[in-house]
Amino acid sequence: MEKFNALYAQSGGVTAVINASACGVIETCREYKDKIGTLYAARNGIIGALTEDLIDTSLETKEDIAALKHTPAGAFGSCRYKLSSIEKHRKQYERLVEVFSAHNIRYFFYNGGGDSQDTAHKVSLISQELGYPITCIGIPKTVDNDLPFTDNSPGFGSVAKYVAVSIREAGMDVASMSRTSTKVFILEVMGRHAGWIAAASGLAAEQEGDSPHIILFPEIPLNTERFLARVKTCVERYDYCSIVVSEGVKNEQGEFISESGLVDAFGHKQLGGVAPIIAKIIKESLGYKYHWALADYLQRSARHIASATDVEQAYALGKSAVLMALNGKNAVMPIIVRDSNHPYRWSIGEANLEKVANVEMKMPNHYISEDGFNITSQCRDYLLPLIQGEAYPPYRNGLPNYVRLKNAAVQKKIETAFELTK
Repeated sequence: MEKFNALYAQSGGVTAVINASACGVIETCREYKDKIGTLYAARNGIIGALTEDLIDTSLETKEDIAALKHTPAGAFGSCRYKLSSIEKHRKQYERLVEVFSAHNIRYFFYNGGGDSQDTAHKVSLISQELGYPITCIGIPKTVDNDLPFTDNSPGFGSVAKYVAVSIREAGMDVASMSRTSTKVFILEVMGRHAGWIAAASGLAAEQEGDSPHIILFPEIPLNTERFLARVKTCVERYDYCSIVVSEGVKNEQGEFISESGLVDAFGHKQLGGVAPIIAKIIKESLGYKYHWALADYLQRSARHIASATDVEQAYALGKSAVLMALNGKNAVMPIIVRDSNHPYRWSIGEANLEKVANVEMKMPNHYISEDGFNITSQCRDYLLPLIQGEAYPPYRNGLPNYVRLKNAAVQKKIETAFELTK
């Protein structure tokens, strides 16, 4: 029986565990080498697939591939490059099929968020239209935890752990100096439309007075008067106030407080930093001394404090993607199914890419406290299992010992170069 090759690509903002999914894909393809030929990786995500810039993963050692499981970021490179409708970007979709055909690729594994699942779905459609069979399997990934159907998204659990640890430690620091120094500390975290990451910081507050005292969610418009009153109450009660704010917090008119006026490659509005704006509001109204911090890339790249649950699930989804393809599944995405909370048990299910694409899961109302400034017990029950366990990387010379792959290029077979659209 003829063996066909496979292609794996990483897309969008990377995470502490996206390489664990890559490890799951690669090791499983190697396990089934009687059914799958060579597994290629696209350099810099879908851009590599369009420009025929492919990597031969078979040249990597078994040990280096295994080390991906504890290495952050995107081992093969990622990108923010969106292919929208087939009608608008038909030439690009046709180019993908041309590259697949040239390299005898019949399996496509696309590891990313909602936009990436949309692309994978459209590739499956164009392949049918053009008569070249491609099995497309999406692999979920997003720190924002906003993909539908799956109980959670790989990458989120580790960010949640990092944020909860960070606000607990920073809160203790501020508390110890509050008598003569800083009264307000603000930590800005990711989350454009969904406040899952901000919510995770609430896990650090286990008893009265623990940080964070206030959480600002994208789902709750900021009422400045109520917010300032809460800050004042916290300072009077605890001698300081620690705040976690999601980058996507909006005012009561529904506008991003920190909107910069720019857009990224996916057409999303770029946000310019809400923490200093919140700090300025507090300073001008209440006069408190403050410090603020922007977690930014630190939160999503912190593999040294990753959640063991997150690592395990990320790997399992990569492995399941390959098994689904070999079992004849197409245009689907493996998902995490929560089987029970106490004890926490999970399994792998599946969702159709058509239904996953471009759908955002925001925080449900019953996960946000009635006053809009904290999380509920139901939210805590949902979040807590996702940060459980430590999966420390190996250390060398006092630093994490991460792997760098060879990423040897595959010889191109198509004479015509492809120009990317801007």
